[in-house]
Amino acid sequence: MEKQDARSLSEEAQEDLRRRVVEAVQKGLSQTEAAGVFAVARGTVSRWMGLVKRAGRRALKGRRRGRPPVSRLAPHQAATTVRMILSGCPDQLSLPFALWTREAVQQLLSRKFDVQVSVWTVGRYLRAWGLTPQKPVRRAYEQDPVAVRKWLEEEYPAIREQARQWKAQIHWLDEMGLRSDHQAGRSYGRRGQTPVVFGTGQRFRCNIDLFDHESGAIVLHDFPSAFHGAGVSEFSQPTAAPDAENQAENISDCGWPPGTQVSIGAPLAGRAR
Repeated sequence: MEKQDARSLSEEAQEDLRRRVVEAVQKGLSQTEAAGVFAVARGTVSRWMGLVKRAGRRALKGRRRGRPPVSRLAPHQAATTVRMILSGCPDQLSLPFALWTREAVQQLLSRKFDVQVSVWTVGRYLRAWGLTPQKPVRRAYEQDPVAVRKWLEEEYPAIREQARQWKAQIHWLDEMGLRSDHQAGRSYGRRGQTPVVFGTGQRFRCNIDLFDHESGAIVLHDFPSAFHGAGVSEFSQPTAAPDAENQAENISDCGWPPGTQVSIGAPLAGRAR
């Protein structure tokens, strides 16, 4: 019988052939007879039997073919790349990208380490490093993490204690703008066919003041003009009565606009964070 080249078989077929040959020898066939029956080389049968003797039947399982994947980056280069990706955006490194993509990492490796790899290889590197594509959270450059932590750990507890002593409420003030042509959220549709939401073609906008009480109650006030002190004063005054039982502590996330007089009769009012 003409011997077959087992390399032409699929991984599953190769594993099944090895299993059947070994079982035949274990049931009484000699290695030479098994080689003739299954059309494989006598040395191959001997090698399979040796594997089973040393490591058991699990040694017959199929293994990855071809050259094992080897990273072209040294460990310290990979660590440096991950640190640069996690510490900032590509444009901070003079790369022509706003977000980290495979192409951006490809250019980073080329400029930093003179390593030329394909975008598919970059994708394998990113998966191996535990990095996945995600929608980033937007954060202001002006935010001071140290000041935020100090406010949360020191200043706000003092505000809450003072409000408790005065039997006052704590109100959180914020301001936002709305546009008629803005579409928020996502909607299901057939693949390749973007869902359509109908609305007016005219563009207009308005601003909204929002007071959020600690209990969860929310008070909204919309106005077409800009965020200014007079409007904030008018909106915030009804939130606090003159008697001490209902005084209010108003906290803004952006500082009060010029001319703001917040919550007349409330000695705790007017703080900004």
